Amino acid sequence: MTRDVRTIDASSSVEDAARMMKELNVGSLPVSENGNITGIITDRDVVLRNVADGKAPSDTRVDEVMSKTVVTATPDMDVHRAADLMAKNQIRRLPVVKNNRMVGIVSIGDLAVRNIYENEAGEALSSISKPSKPSV
Repeated sequence: MTRDVRTIDASSSVEDAARMMKELNVGSLPVSENGNITGIITDRDVVLRNVADGKAPSDTRVDEVMSKTVVTATPDMDVHRAADLMAKNQIRRLPVVKNNRMVGIVSIGDLAVRNIYENEAGEALSSISKPSKPSV
């Protein structure tokens, strides 16, 4: 897992979140209030829930567009269980939480870079990346 994870405050602007994602070269940021994880904002949230709706990123708060349901892991969770959680919930990033505080994040990439976990990463990714059909 990645241990040095930056978070963004729920009251920050979407523009600030996008800038932080660009600076860190990441596609998501955990959202925190008083040190507790309350959501996650992804580049997809920014585009679909803010820009595509014609809202100004500088005038929109992170908590207005973030994903509020956050699936988490614990530091002692087995990597196989983490991969299963990611697949079941169709997520690519899994915050790791201890005593309601974020201590890291596991991504599909973290699983893929370790040869021992290639199968888990592949299985999780195939479950996460179900092709969508355009609505007409």
